[in-house]
Amino acid sequence: MRGWSRRGRAAAGVAAAGVVVGAGLVAYELSSPVFGLAQGPLAKDPACARIADRYPDRLGGAARDPVTFEGLAVWGHGAVELRCGLTPPAPTTDACVSVDGVDWVWRERAGGRRYLVTYGRNPAVEVSIADSVTRPDAVLLDLSHLVAPIRAGAKCLASDAG
Repeated sequence: MRGWSRRGRAAAGVAAAGVVVGAGLVAYELSSPVFGLAQGPLAKDPACARIADRYPDRLGGAARDPVTFEGLAVWGHGAVELRCGLTPPAPTTDACVSVDGVDWVWRERAGGRRYLVTYGRNPAVEVSIADSVTRPDAVLLDLSHLVAPIRAGAKCLASDAG
């Protein structure tokens, strides 16, 4: 019975290293705070790339987590999740709040999180804030400054001007 040739041992070593690296990447993605968070259909829009260049390193006192998907940003191990590249919401009667000139529609409160999406901006930006975030107003203020460069085409709040 012949032993493995030098070339065979090298190929087996490369294959084994590939399995280890692949398993490590899968484990990293499974433990990533964005596992299960899908990109928006318009994530490749240049407006998303422009705001991605401005994602803050810290938000609400939490550090930004490494994320490799376009249009996504996460802070505090998933405490705050941002998705740029959503289809803008249609006119709605859902609750809306204006923060420094950016309108946000309250989508839902589920699973210990608050979901909001920008109104009147294309592409839209969705933010999910965990109930454990102690200052969601400060987070929303910072995110409003971040998404403000995406041009607004409509407002969800009626003007108070008479």
